Amino acid sequence: MEKTGKANRKDRGPGTHTPLAERMRPQSFDRVYGQDHILGPGKLLAELIESNRLVSIIFWGPPGSGKTTLGTMLARRFDLPFEFFSAVLSGIKEVKEFMARAEQQKRLFGKPMILFIDEIHRFNKAQQAAFLPYVEKGDIILFGSTTENPSFEVIAPLLSRTRVLVLKELDHDALAHIIQDALEDRERGLGADGLAIDPAARDMLVDYANGDARRALNTLEIAAGLTRGDKTISVANVQEALQQRTLLYDKSGEEHFNLISALHKSLRNSDVDASLYWLARMLASGEDPLYVARRLVRFASEDVGLADPQALALTLHAKEAYDFLGSPEGELALAEAVIYLAAAPKSNRTYAAYGAVQKEIERSPHEPVPLQIRNAVTSLMKEIGYGREYQYAHDNPLATTDMETMPERLRGRKYYEPGSLGFEKEIRKRIDWWDALKARIREGAKAGDEGDKTGGS
Repeated sequence: MEKTGKANRKDRGPGTHTPLAERMRPQSFDRVYGQDHILGPGKLLAELIESNRLVSIIFWGPPGSGKTTLGTMLARRFDLPFEFFSAVLSGIKEVKEFMARAEQQKRLFGKPMILFIDEIHRFNKAQQAAFLPYVEKGDIILFGSTTENPSFEVIAPLLSRTRVLVLKELDHDALAHIIQDALEDRERGLGADGLAIDPAARDMLVDYANGDARRALNTLEIAAGLTRGDKTISVANVQEALQQRTLLYDKSGEEHFNLISALHKSLRNSDVDASLYWLARMLASGEDPLYVARRLVRFASEDVGLADPQALALTLHAKEAYDFLGSPEGELALAEAVIYLAAAPKSNRTYAAYGAVQKEIERSPHEPVPLQIRNAVTSLMKEIGYGREYQYAHDNPLATTDMETMPERLRGRKYYEPGSLGFEKEIRKRIDWWDALKARIREGAKAGDEGDKTGGS
């Protein structure tokens, strides 16, 4: 205990300060707040711990939700060598050197090493593929953290060999607990100062943190230093701390998610000038332009969609242009994409339709494929009806048929409803046109059947 206390006093000396957010990383799982869906009894992490069986894990969640903390605690719990790399600061060469050491360690001692890659999505596909043989052989247990959807940012072979843990944004109660722990902890926190916090100031701090524990604790530390002998952190202290943090932001990334939110929402609101402003703010703050490019590609498919199909192509071209030119010249391509996206007609109908289909599959994931569109690759399959009533669309002068291609229970379901803006008006016409053709074919088939019956009577 004395050693810890001395370390804390040293922390407070000039040039040696460890931020409160770092000092207050939880040391036990019961101090991890807001993630009961993975840590509660019977949940995945609890089961891994109880069964003493560790697997490779991708921690996916917003900043400050505990991704690195959980990875570090698991390594400590399983008593395995652990090394941390940032995909932003470290090169793949350093990581490969670690994996070679891990391979040797496994041969000598029979134990794997844990490799933690922070922001694993920053490594490209070829770099990520370098992990595969070591994960497959069990030389390393891979922990990766990402704020981006791993389905899009982590290569499929690697994703299939890991478990994805989705961490939630910390809610009001979780952040309030974290703040209180920091105020009470005498060894690692601010407990030795005997400070309390006004409830209104705490609520302001929680609102500002926006689910990010690191942001809450860093701002709390500044506010605590502004009390000037008063034992209660006030609303005024928090307001002054927030102003100081805004001035400190520039290239630190503290406001990273506020700025990307501002850009995204300005684009969605079709405000060209505001969108350009937030783009320039992000780039001036040191944001990775390729991260911005990825977000623009996402916006093109999620918020513009088929109202303007060119938006997706243009954003991909902007990404390629930046890759080719770099800064500052390549930033103009991103500005061009931002202007185009802001001015484009908007539709989230594709996004909504795909979400509806995903929910359908969650409810009934094993609907049988209709026999007529199954692939008959053996004679037995043909005998039991695979492909028997298949109708080849190109054999019909109308280039379509009235054949059912939906599972029987889902016939007639409509997931995609085109909007009324931009190219989706044309898509609506096309869908209606195909529906009308299919109706004509059905009517013709029906008339033919009636004629057959009449002729045979």
